[in-house]
Amino acid sequence: MNPTASPETIVGDQVSPAAKLGPGASGGLESVMMSLRPHLAELDRFLRGQIEAFEPEIQEMADNCIDTGGKRIRPALVFLSGGRVPGPVQPELVRVAAVVELVHLATLVHDDIMDEAEVRRGRRTAARSYGPVAAVLLGDALFAHALHLAAQFPTTEVCLAVSASTRRVCAGEVVQTLRRGSTDFTVADYQRVIELKTAELFRASCRLGAALAGQPPAYVEAAGRFGRHLGVAYQIYDDLADFFGEEKRIGKTLGTDLASGKLTLPLLLLLEKLSPAERNELLQEIQGNRPPQLPLHLQQMREHGIFAAVAEAIQVEIEAARAAVAPWTRSIPVPGLLALCDAIADQVDELRPVA
Repeated sequence: MNPTASPETIVGDQVSPAAKLGPGASGGLESVMMSLRPHLAELDRFLRGQIEAFEPEIQEMADNCIDTGGKRIRPALVFLSGGRVPGPVQPELVRVAAVVELVHLATLVHDDIMDEAEVRRGRRTAARSYGPVAAVLLGDALFAHALHLAAQFPTTEVCLAVSASTRRVCAGEVVQTLRRGSTDFTVADYQRVIELKTAELFRASCRLGAALAGQPPAYVEAAGRFGRHLGVAYQIYDDLADFFGEEKRIGKTLGTDLASGKLTLPLLLLLEKLSPAERNELLQEIQGNRPPQLPLHLQQMREHGIFAAVAEAIQVEIEAARAAVAPWTRSIPVPGLLALCDAIADQVDELRPVA
């Protein structure tokens, strides 16, 4: 770590402007994303350079996963929390951003297998292209290479943090997998799963970015709390988009949560509103005993105000994220982090059904 490094600014998601965080990202976020262009371009170059590290037999497969079409939210959090823009791109932040992105990509490969998803980022998933068995091993290879890169830092702190976060992410996936098709799943269970499978890597991204940039220890901890709450908000948004999004805009198969028996917040809240007969029919779908009726449940969600209730839960997490960094609102990195909060809120608004 570099304790003498001074904080500065950032935000973003990928090399192209606001669209990369999804529909609704605009205004102040766009300008911050533009400031991230050199950092994210360097990240893409670094990731492309990693393809040759994989064995020749799987380089094409790895290249298909390590594309430049993703949202790059976790790397953006690394750069944002580090606060080094404008200014020279720090190689250590690029490297740790690549580490967290590779871990994330590995989880996506595995997610798509379990969800039997056809599309990811507008293209066929690895499971559909290479088969589920090969895709599992490809995801493992991505995980392994992430830890290989983490081990190259002069301190063991990065490798310890990434390995612990990877374990928690996998634990969240295991719990969710074992509970698929189960009707004994509460909102508290859901919260725990998403804190592990999504929020943990957001937390690690923020904390590592701040620590590697030499930010004060109190801010490093606050950045981690910010990332955890933002990660929960983002996962709830993603689960909401699985019902209310448009596949061509979201860039992945929709309706997979219901089809795979995964109880997410929209479904959990809907179950509380349905009549006993309707509830039983939905539970039969979750258990795989009845074909999923996505159009029907979308209509039920509209009738019972589920969108508004889920949007409120997202807003609670966004406000908690803001509160985590409130003591540093005059510090240079914080406005960029807050722009990400605005971006998620905007994306929720983009999904909002027309009255």
